[in-house]
Amino acid sequence: MEIAIVGGGPAGLRAAQVAAAGTHHVTLYEGKPSVGRKFLIAGRGGLNLTHSEPIHQFATRYTGSHSDGYWTSLLDDFDNQALREWAADLGIETFIGTSGRVFPKEFKAAPLLRRWVECLRSLGVEFKVNHRLQVITQHDGRLHLGFNNQGKRVDVKADAVILALGGASWPMTGSDGVWCSLLRDLGIEITPFAPANCGWEVNWNPDILKEAEGAPLKNVRVSCDDKTISGELLITKYGLEGGALYQLGRFLRSQKKPFLTIDLKPSFDAPILANKLTHASGDLVAAAIASWRLGKAAAALLKYLPGRENHWTPLSLAESVKSLAIPLIRPRPIAEAISSAGGIAFSELDESLMVNRLPGLFVAGEMLDWEAPTGGYLLQGSFATGTRAAKGALEFLESTSHRS
Repeated sequence: MEIAIVGGGPAGLRAAQVAAAGTHHVTLYEGKPSVGRKFLIAGRGGLNLTHSEPIHQFATRYTGSHSDGYWTSLLDDFDNQALREWAADLGIETFIGTSGRVFPKEFKAAPLLRRWVECLRSLGVEFKVNHRLQVITQHDGRLHLGFNNQGKRVDVKADAVILALGGASWPMTGSDGVWCSLLRDLGIEITPFAPANCGWEVNWNPDILKEAEGAPLKNVRVSCDDKTISGELLITKYGLEGGALYQLGRFLRSQKKPFLTIDLKPSFDAPILANKLTHASGDLVAAAIASWRLGKAAAALLKYLPGRENHWTPLSLAESVKSLAIPLIRPRPIAEAISSAGGIAFSELDESLMVNRLPGLFVAGEMLDWEAPTGGYLLQGSFATGTRAAKGALEFLESTSHRS
């Protein structure tokens, strides 16, 4: 029997590896001239493969339309330790960094991807690049796929198909989300894509940018609604970037007028900070910057706080630094985002990630309606869903062969 995998990112490559363990012929189709393009982009930051935290905590990092406990089940199939063992089997040693994140010892994606593709070829996986999916239909119990191969129509019949076409971020890698119209035409519900793990635009005072563009806000506490994250931010010409902001993305997207509250000195209460200024004379703001040891970015924000510029008291200034409100305009475009939120609703799928209305069609990776922060959770999610979809495809083919 024939298994077709469409999409050569991490989810598709992982699905091909699992599917190739069966007795069926596996062909992987990729729209670009080569596979693993988004994987290589992830490698620019050292290739954060996964995170070392306990699985019960790991599973809570995923949000979306899935049911309670779903990600615990997915990670039981392929968890963070399994991912490290997978890399080791390819001859790639990994280590746990001080933040708990897991990286290849070489901090490179290319050697791992090269060995991965070699492994897949040795398992009999056939690769067909420059094949862009355009049609999906089902006839006589088989799925029919229509591809555009450099201007030529290529028709393929498969007994099981795994789609791993990505979300809508980094479209130059092939993850452009254009598949949505194809699946919507088949009646499949898709949550609209939105940028996730991305920067947000701010209408900065020009004086702030003049003094602090490109400077970090270190060791701050960032809040949105009732959610608070500790970490770092970066002031950019268009607004803010940083891991602490990324983790608040879904909360910010739900606000009509999104804003962040930043605690620039989370280790000290306002009265303690105010007490440090008891004997200050002259420019109170300048004294606070020196006494509180504020960095360049924090100092610029403090200097150009709106309102009451000439009426600060030690306590009011300290309270402002503990609760600095930053109005946001909008997230940066989805093409710039590290990942995307939205995708195929889990209500359209069974536990094996098979589309209910099209038996034999499975989906994996960022096509699904989930999001997670950076830190290894995105790649782990792609590996876990690719594993589940491929296992589901093998089980589906086994069940259909018994019925025939």
